[in-house]
Amino acid sequence: MTEAALIRKVDHLYTFFVQWSPEIYYNKHDNEKNVITVDTVTHVSVIDTLLINPASKPWQIVTVTQQKSRLRSVCSSLDSLDSQDLLPVLLDLSQVLKEHHLDKLFAHMPVRTQEYHWKLMYSTAEHGTSLKTLYRNMTDVDRPVLLVVKDMDNQVFGAFSSDPFKVSTCCYGTGETFLYSFSPDFQVFRWSGKNSYFIRGFFDSLQMGAGGGHFGLWLDADLHRGSSYSCNTFCNRPLSIHQDFIIQDVEVWTFI
Repeated sequence: MTEAALIRKVDHLYTFFVQWSPEIYYNKHDNEKNVITVDTVTHVSVIDTLLINPASKPWQIVTVTQQKSRLRSVCSSLDSLDSQDLLPVLLDLSQVLKEHHLDKLFAHMPVRTQEYHWKLMYSTAEHGTSLKTLYRNMTDVDRPVLLVVKDMDNQVFGAFSSDPFKVSTCCYGTGETFLYSFSPDFQVFRWSGKNSYFIRGFFDSLQMGAGGGHFGLWLDADLHRGSSYSCNTFCNRPLSIHQDFIIQDVEVWTFI
């Protein structure tokens, strides 16, 4: 197995443990939220802690009802924190994102990104409408990215990508990748597990999610037209009110 393939498998396993063992990443002390950030390189050590040292986490079988009750308890504790403290710090001005967008998105971002500031790597307002320029601006990025799209109907939607966007000969990304939409209400569409067609980059298009004959999100080379249909990767609904839409703004953010 190649190193890249091993990293992908570790990332998938890491995503599973983040979802089912959040207490590893959230420690309560003096009523403050203390987040331990974990990057891709340290995923193996986290998983080793869980699997090789079982004393660190006694495993037990619980019912779905019990698990939902625990998650509601965690959410209630987080809701008691000052919402302003949970908003990310943007190092650049956004033409699209408002406070209510940031509030919703931040709550659903992977924990390992939540202590970082947001850096704007590409914007149609600043860099022009070119997918090639978007790829070029991602060349030195080695962190996850957030894609934000605003269409001519003023609908805001996009995707969190575990990997920076690039031209590729095959699909890439991990199960951390998800689609989201604020049209009409905020909703996140996470990996369904049905396939691993997370991201595919061409010079003439960017594709996210596939299966069932459609892409979850597709953007053209000029970042002028796009489309969003239900796909097997995320089992999403169309992200915009129109399945085929005209783009008004595109932004790509990373975390530093």
